[in-house]
Amino acid sequence: MTRAACDGQHVAVMGTDLRAARNELDAGLPGLRAQSTDRGTLELIVVRPSEGEREMPPSAELTVGHGLVGDRWLASAGRRMDAAGAIDRANQLTLMSTRMLALIAEPERWPLAGDNLLVDMGLDRSGLPAGSRLEIGDGVVIEISEEPHTGCAKFSARFGSDALKFVNSPEGRELRLRGVNAFVVEPGTVSTGDEIRRL
Repeated sequence: MTRAACDGQHVAVMGTDLRAARNELDAGLPGLRAQSTDRGTLELIVVRPSEGEREMPPSAELTVGHGLVGDRWLASAGRRMDAAGAIDRANQLTLMSTRMLALIAEPERWPLAGDNLLVDMGLDRSGLPAGSRLEIGDGVVIEISEEPHTGCAKFSARFGSDALKFVNSPEGRELRLRGVNAFVVEPGTVSTGDEIRRL
């Protein structure tokens, strides 16, 4: 179960008792396949200030060095360095489809997924291969990285084993139903409701 403040801006992650059955998830596949990878909408911004905490500001800064400002990515990224000794930014940001989330949870539980940018758009490999760039709002640009974003034990604990098997199935991986990793190319402010365009 989640605990949320009245204003909906802060959630402490404690798990969920809801579980989506596999047949319900399979029934949602046509809608997931039909999502556009050319345009979409930023529906929710999720900042993770520390392990198990979520904040949902209406706007946030994305920077090349920090990713989503206020998120714990930079603190945890110190363990991941590239060959040149610099911080590996491949998983600086994570995006997930709100249509996928709608199949497994009520909107107030979406932040449990732990992804930074919850978007109403398709994220599949064929439409958004690694190296694809997305413009969010007025000039903020992010790039899809090669690093896969897959479901894990935390995802199963929060949304159920059927949901984990669904996102990690061959089609689930092709459609990137668990989401996608990205990093900031052009910094700036993003806000919920911003249009997202594939460049």
